[in-house]
Amino acid sequence: MSSLRPVPDVPGPGQESVWDYPRPPRVEATGETVEVRLGGEVVARSTRALRVLETSHPPTYYVPVADFAAGALRPVAGSSWCEFKGVAAYFDVVAGPVTAARAGWTYPRPTPGFEALVDHVAVMPGEVDECTVDGEVVLAQEGGFYGGWVTSRVVGPFKGGPGTRGW
Repeated sequence: MSSLRPVPDVPGPGQESVWDYPRPPRVEATGETVEVRLGGEVVARSTRALRVLETSHPPTYYVPVADFAAGALRPVAGSSWCEFKGVAAYFDVVAGPVTAARAGWTYPRPTPGFEALVDHVAVMPGEVDECTVDGEVVLAQEGGFYGGWVTSRVVGPFKGGPGTRGW
């Protein structure tokens, strides 16, 4: 696929096209049950997650810090920058002896418009055992850089795979 905008998949009943999501992204609350599992344990469970919706990306779910198990988030050094949300800080996600290095991130002081993300953590679904939304197992967004959660609710094509950098 070239760097030109691809042809969006047509959503079916109850589905969303990521090509209808805005740019800059939108943050919205969801009452869906979101779970993160690592090392055979549920390290986060929430019905108070936020979804960040951005053109061409599957939603990224941000779970309140309070909905993670005690000790499941270990701050680590380093940061990255998002043109929309600002500077991100990282966490190892921990379950007993199992560690998913830098698998979680947060925006401690997000840019205006993204203040709702304070005290919320996103998790890379491909770095933990499993993430689910309302019981559906999530697929990780391709490419290993973005943290989108692919479910049957969303259709693409999705940014992240080969040839999508210029979207």
